[in-house]
Amino acid sequence: MANSIYDIGVETLDGQPIGMDRYRGKVLLIVNTASECGLTPQYAGLQQLHERYAERGLAVLGFPCNQFGAQEPGSAEQIREFCQKNYGVSFPMHAKIEVNGDAAHPLYQHLKAQGNGAFAEPIEWNFAKFLVDAQGNVVGRFPAKQEPETLSADIERLLG
Repeated sequence: MANSIYDIGVETLDGQPIGMDRYRGKVLLIVNTASECGLTPQYAGLQQLHERYAERGLAVLGFPCNQFGAQEPGSAEQIREFCQKNYGVSFPMHAKIEVNGDAAHPLYQHLKAQGNGAFAEPIEWNFAKFLVDAQGNVVGRFPAKQEPETLSADIERLLG
């Protein structure tokens, strides 16, 4: 397991490998997403947070996941089109991953291992949220049903 979130590699929605070190020094809101979920309208709230705080150092990062009720069956191109057409998503979206089980992406293994086990429970559904401070520490995990807008105070505190 990675010692730091910045040691982990991910892929863009286009399948290009990048390192999480690209986001070093930023506050991160990491969310597993899906296009056919009852919580899909949260894309709008995530986009609002991106628009409101990106210039101050927030990076909203979406990771499509098909593990919950097969609610993200589409290809990368279908996911991109859906997000842009329906929610105007302009924050970074990444390649589809798994967040639980033996095939869980190393990023999610790392996120769940932080906080002395406080975040270790399996991800319950799409749109679970992890908040990471600018030093790469996981400082919060929020349930899928919690609306993104409710995280504004926590984000503001981390942005200073």
